Amino acid sequence: MEAKLKFSYDREADILRIDAVKPYPEQETEELGDDVIARISPTTGEIENVEVLFFSTRLLREDLFEIPVLAHFKKTG
Repeated sequence: MEAKLKFSYDREADILRIDAVKPYPEQETEELGDDVIARISPTTGEIENVEVLFFSTRLLREDLFEIPVLAHFKKTG
C-alpha cells in the first residue's frame, strides 16, 4: 500500500502515531515489541498505523530505538 504518512503526537497519552489511513474499529492490533503497536487491515493484513507508546521517554534515552517495520520512501508531487 502506498500512502502519505501522517505523524501526530498525543502529548497527554505520550503516543506518537504514524498513520497511512485514518484508524477504524475493524483494524486488528498487534504488539511489535518495545511498546510499539501496529494496527492492521483485516482484509489485506497490511500495517496501516503504528503507535509508539511512551514516546517522550524514548527521546530522553541515550540509545536509539527502531520501529520494526520496513518502509520505502519516495518523494510525492
